[in-house]
Amino acid sequence: MALWSDRVEKKLAPEVAEFLRAPDRELLPYDCVASKQHAKRLHGAGLLTDEELAQISEALDRIAREGGVTDSDEDVHSAIERLLGDLGRKIHAGRSRNDQVVAAMRLYVLDACEEANEGIRRLASVLLDRAEAEAETLIPGYTHMQRAQPVTLGHHLLAWVEMLERDLVRFAAAATSSKPSPLGAGALAGSTLPLPAPDEQLRNSLDAVADRDFALDYLYAVAACFSHLSRVAMELCLWASAEYGFLRLPEEAATGSSMMPQKLNPDVAELVRGKAGTAAGRLAGLLAVLKGLPLAYNTDLQEDKQAVFSARRDLHGALAALAVLVHHAELKRERMAEAVADPLLLATDAAEKLVGEGVPFRDAYGEVARSVKDGSFVPPSSAAESVHARPAPGPGGVKEAIAAAKSRLSLE
Repeated sequence: MALWSDRVEKKLAPEVAEFLRAPDRELLPYDCVASKQHAKRLHGAGLLTDEELAQISEALDRIAREGGVTDSDEDVHSAIERLLGDLGRKIHAGRSRNDQVVAAMRLYVLDACEEANEGIRRLASVLLDRAEAEAETLIPGYTHMQRAQPVTLGHHLLAWVEMLERDLVRFAAAATSSKPSPLGAGALAGSTLPLPAPDEQLRNSLDAVADRDFALDYLYAVAACFSHLSRVAMELCLWASAEYGFLRLPEEAATGSSMMPQKLNPDVAELVRGKAGTAAGRLAGLLAVLKGLPLAYNTDLQEDKQAVFSARRDLHGALAALAVLVHHAELKRERMAEAVADPLLLATDAAEKLVGEGVPFRDAYGEVARSVKDGSFVPPSSAAESVHARPAPGPGGVKEAIAAAKSRLSLE
């Protein structure tokens, strides 16, 4: 039975009921937590006895564990009230589904941010372990997808970790914006009941029920993280191609072709790359939903759920699958050595050698460029010597940077 059924005589048409049903079952355990918080406020106001509070708390814990939402329930809020039985007739005093749902959503996003942090740290740990093992393995560095200068594979993998560390900052910001409680806002203007205020309460009741900035912050963090994972995935696809040949895809994280027996496909990396576009679309979609809404609550806000729930599932899966791919990928060091042996990777070193001898850089650049053009260029050193001469990507520097990253991420 709908919570508002006393207001109307006729039942909703089945088509309308199905269309209006909230896609919110994932909120059930979080709604139970928020309902326990509200029950404590009712108890603090003398509206629930000690025994009633204990019974409600125990029942909410059981509902969170066992579920019980059915297709006949309009939403999880209605289901919780039904599952509480007679006690449920008291639990809704002083609140509305408007503040109830956003309280549950905020708890959901807090949990999703923590899950993202754990997944990011696991992937970063795998990357750092591989970077440590490849601290002195030379590969070409690229700009414009053209070979540019020699670097170490460890240094390159550390660049991926840097992106993930920035993602942790964004999820921390999303978690911070999710913490204030909307409980007490009611439908839009609070309640006449003497309920104690929750800790860290939102200041304005109208804004409390209408705000979804915390969901936008989360979706932005997911979209930014996916943009980074997509860049990693793209490089893995390139490195696994015959044209690069820097790694062999692991059978634990690759698929074959249904027609071509020789194929091993980078499906994990490709799907991560594809889901990055979907993640950006969810952020844009919720922004579009929110941009023209008047205060306070409107049912349009129901659209936040699918976007946030789907974003969480996709990110969790992508982080876990990429960690497996990176951990098990087989590096082809001979092919890397062959690629980094390209003498033109040391053209910049040759120009800088002349600068060290007193030649103005633009003149040195021109001299080296002419030797490259006429085929007379001779590299001034080996790729290894070049890397050692540049502190930032040098082997010692890589090991130091790995240790620092592990410390920052509390991975030691």
